[in-house]
Amino acid sequence: MKVSVIGTGYVGLVAAAGFADHGNDVICADIDAGKIQRLSEGEIPIYEPGLDVLVERNVAAGRLQFTTSNAVAAKHGEVIFMAVGTPSSADGSANLSYVFDAAKELAQHLDHPAIVVDKSTVPVGTAERVGRIMREHTQQRVVVASNPEFLKEGTAVDDFMHPDRVIIGVDDEEAREVLHRLYKPFFRQSVRILFMDSRSAEVTKYACNAYLATRVSFINDIANLCDLVGADVEFVRSGMGMDPRIGNRFLYPGCGYGGSCFPKDTRALLNTAREHGLSLSLVAAAERINEAQKLLLVRKTRQMCGDVEGKTVALWGLAFKPNTDDVREAPALRVARTLLTDGAKLRMHDPEAADNFLRELGDHTGGIVVSDPYQAVEQADALILCTEWRQYRSPDFAKIKTLMKANPVIVDGRNQWDRKHLEALGFRYTGIGR
Repeated sequence: MKVSVIGTGYVGLVAAAGFADHGNDVICADIDAGKIQRLSEGEIPIYEPGLDVLVERNVAAGRLQFTTSNAVAAKHGEVIFMAVGTPSSADGSANLSYVFDAAKELAQHLDHPAIVVDKSTVPVGTAERVGRIMREHTQQRVVVASNPEFLKEGTAVDDFMHPDRVIIGVDDEEAREVLHRLYKPFFRQSVRILFMDSRSAEVTKYACNAYLATRVSFINDIANLCDLVGADVEFVRSGMGMDPRIGNRFLYPGCGYGGSCFPKDTRALLNTAREHGLSLSLVAAAERINEAQKLLLVRKTRQMCGDVEGKTVALWGLAFKPNTDDVREAPALRVARTLLTDGAKLRMHDPEAADNFLRELGDHTGGIVVSDPYQAVEQADALILCTEWRQYRSPDFAKIKTLMKANPVIVDGRNQWDRKHLEALGFRYTGIGR
């Protein structure tokens, strides 16, 4: 099948490579000429495990091509996926200008009937608006469907190649059959493709992310209570997770969620609800708790170290989660900015996200990024773990103890380390809800 994908971000690039790997003829378009040039030369502009191999294999086989021309993509695709950005506006609503601009340009260049699929996360009613825009600029028959993505950064390739479900919002029977044929090869056993109307598909995506964000905020709130009453949230979490009605996923306390999905999508959902006179109080509370949680590690560092002005703090983990270089709304950004404002000196490390972090941090006077985690802790008063990269799970704490200053502090923002072991080595330890 001839497939076009508009956008080479996490969603677009993974989708394009994934469809190509199943034998489809795919063109992936982006207006960023520099990004297309890098992709054409075999350089992947984002860090996502396994994506480089997938792209290289399908480019070499001739099934995947890149272009800066939406016109080329429009003329190529029987099915055209739109995976362009939908950043937050000042009021929290999704900025759909990129979606609508792409729809208009695609329509102007269509020379055949096509199925256009909203792959980006968009508010309810967007597929209908895209359809109206396209029909105003083409005489070709266009069916617009909604196909929200459920990829997790860090495991996006596996999520796309082995989806737990595919949700498609479309009313046209012919388009439904085409999309079913496109996705069916992704399922070796039971086919888990759920068809519905486009508005329900759009709400489903937001509802999923808002619910997961709420679970994260809930366990963080419980962890804060555990700190106050002398309980251990790790026991509480385990006890909750044994209940089959609850389960243990997304019940890991920490320093808050970040990234390109949960923060943006909860705000967009709240904005949609407000437009219809509904408050969605539970989702609003989850967002409020999360913003406060991002500063918890700063408060704990102040409690353990006193005044941090002039003190050296090591920060491990800068990406919003492991296995990605994405720092959008990463808790580490709030931690770093606040500590720098307090006058602390920061020595920071991340396996993949350091460059992106420094660009996002902006004025980082007093903070440096180093290439080795042990280098970060040299002469540090405190070590803060923000992101639980695998290489941080079992470091040489005896070595770290010799590198840090006297009476060193460990602020374990992900409850990764053994408190008793660290205290026996002479560290002063604090975790989340422990």
